[in-house]
Amino acid sequence: MTDTIIKPGTRLHSQVCGTGVIVVRPGSPGLDLRCGGVPMSASADRAMAGEPRSPFDGGSLLGKRYTHPDDDSLELLVTSPGAGTLSDGDTPLVVKEAKPLPASD
Repeated sequence: MTDTIIKPGTRLHSQVCGTGVIVVRPGSPGLDLRCGGVPMSASADRAMAGEPRSPFDGGSLLGKRYTHPDDDSLELLVTSPGAGTLSDGDTPLVVKEAKPLPASD
């Protein structure tokens, strides 16, 4: 994915499953965004290049936001679920937890 400029609103697609995401926050420069262990593509016209590799075959959940476990400046929104796990290189991304609302008195 080194040829794709990652900015808010960029759509990325897995090459090994049906996962599709929209970039909400682009994160740090130099990310190696992958799904199923294979680099993601900005092209919607993609040929399936096999299946997700273990251990990156845990799947992605529709409508969930994913972030890097060590750097929350990256945020991806899953628009199409699939069998591949989202990752930055070999580091799996995690589901972003919702912030609790303040209690009203």
